[in-house]
Amino acid sequence: MPIRGRILSIGAALSLSIALLPVGSATAAAPWNSGGVTVLEPVASDVGPSLSRSPRTGAAQDAAERVMELKSNSGHGKPGGGGGGGSTDGALQTSATLAPATVAGNINRDGVGVGINGTYKDCCTPPDTNLAVGTTQVVQWVNVDFAVFDKTTGALLSGPQKGNTIWSGFQVSACATNNDGDPIVKFDAQNQRWLMTQFSVSTQPYLQCVAISSSADFLNSSWYRYAYNFGTEFPDYPKVGIWPDAYYFSMNLFHNGATFSGADACALDSASARAGLPNASMQCINSGSASLLPADLDGATGATATTQLPPAGAAGYFMSLGSNALNLWRMHVNFADSTQTTLTGPTSFATAAFSQACGGGTCVPQAGTSQTLDTLADRLMYRLSYRNFGGYESLVVNHSAKGSGTSAPRWYELRNTGAGYAIAQQSSYAPDTTYRWMGSAAQDKQGNLAIGYSASSGTISPDIRYAGRLASDPAGQLRQEVAVGLPTRGSETGPYSRWGDYSSMTLDPSDDCTFWYTTMYYKATGGSFTWSTRMVNFKFSGCS
Repeated sequence: MPIRGRILSIGAALSLSIALLPVGSATAAAPWNSGGVTVLEPVASDVGPSLSRSPRTGAAQDAAERVMELKSNSGHGKPGGGGGGGSTDGALQTSATLAPATVAGNINRDGVGVGINGTYKDCCTPPDTNLAVGTTQVVQWVNVDFAVFDKTTGALLSGPQKGNTIWSGFQVSACATNNDGDPIVKFDAQNQRWLMTQFSVSTQPYLQCVAISSSADFLNSSWYRYAYNFGTEFPDYPKVGIWPDAYYFSMNLFHNGATFSGADACALDSASARAGLPNASMQCINSGSASLLPADLDGATGATATTQLPPAGAAGYFMSLGSNALNLWRMHVNFADSTQTTLTGPTSFATAAFSQACGGGTCVPQAGTSQTLDTLADRLMYRLSYRNFGGYESLVVNHSAKGSGTSAPRWYELRNTGAGYAIAQQSSYAPDTTYRWMGSAAQDKQGNLAIGYSASSGTISPDIRYAGRLASDPAGQLRQEVAVGLPTRGSETGPYSRWGDYSSMTLDPSDDCTFWYTTMYYKATGGSFTWSTRMVNFKFSGCS
């Protein structure tokens, strides 16, 4: 059954027609499903100007309402992650007795969406909310628009601007003219660079557009810009992880935007991209699975750092959700000789029993409306956060489980003490009958863990909350949750049930203690194109 189509305006056909460049056992006839390595050389590359010299607007969105990336859940025909087999959750946390150990930060403000200024109107749903934190700036990219904020004061420094502004004047016209969203913004703290990426899928060939800053100053940096040609393979739901030897990408591929053809694990030659070299290639291997997440490095490095880089030569990790299992792949990339690039796995880790929230689909209730919301519970939620604490390596991730009959964030920490990874702790957080979903989790430099999520029920409109635990707390237990304190809230009345698609919890690289979380909400009850987003920060007491 094909993926449901995108509803958007179709632009002019792309004039370039560049063949894919397969290497190894891949063939030009079927490069994506041959089991070999596909090497994508950039269709084009250049150096773009700083955004301080680019046009700015207070209402960047496109005028027409549209539904972006209607990603079917596995129950709706899209091959997706596994479900749990049983109806009883094997790692259920039904109460939280310990008081929160978190301290609210200095930022709690609206991001891109209704409320960021007096003129902004949403064009699209869902928002695909994510952000990254740099040395002095925070960048939030929400569907088709991004904005830049001062990290200390929260002041809006620039935007909202259209996502494709960053490729303005780029010789691959589709990256410059198609503003198609599904974006990711990352800050590479080890190299002090920003990464911006979104796909171009309004026209064929399908492209992944990538831009790397030349400095840590988002607004005053020039940009090394690239386009990668995926031909007739729609690279849906792209995710990115920062790793020492590459920037790792994952995407669900759909042939001609219709037939699922597996999830790609890809590695971008980050050293070449940061140098602006025209040969910054991307190597891809099809996993045969779906909805992979690449591991994303957290933690500062150096003589006084608490956490460290991965061991020298460590593979890039990818993870997906299985049936009562987590599946882990390892990608070793060799940019000098692609025949030596491998994707091994999956290694399967048995989890405590769970069932997907809402069967992977739509059932989250809201106050004042019969409209229910999607969970995307058939897949792991962004990010797969990695830390190396010296004595052990740690991976943290979450998804939405049925919990005690509603929806609960099921979170995991996997540890490798030298003999390979194993699940160290896990639980489904369901202290009451409220539905909780669309989570994102991470750890600070002390090993304290936080997970942010949306919360809703038949008596409350969707709220934004987070819960956390100290590293010294009993395994598998989160403390009492904290509501961020939204000024007003409303429910989504439709006609669409889409919610979030993902949210984002990340760490401030300046102290490696401060968590930043962003997701969507509604200021007032209304239709699908009236959402807002919120950005908050906080940290655990004692972390400095």
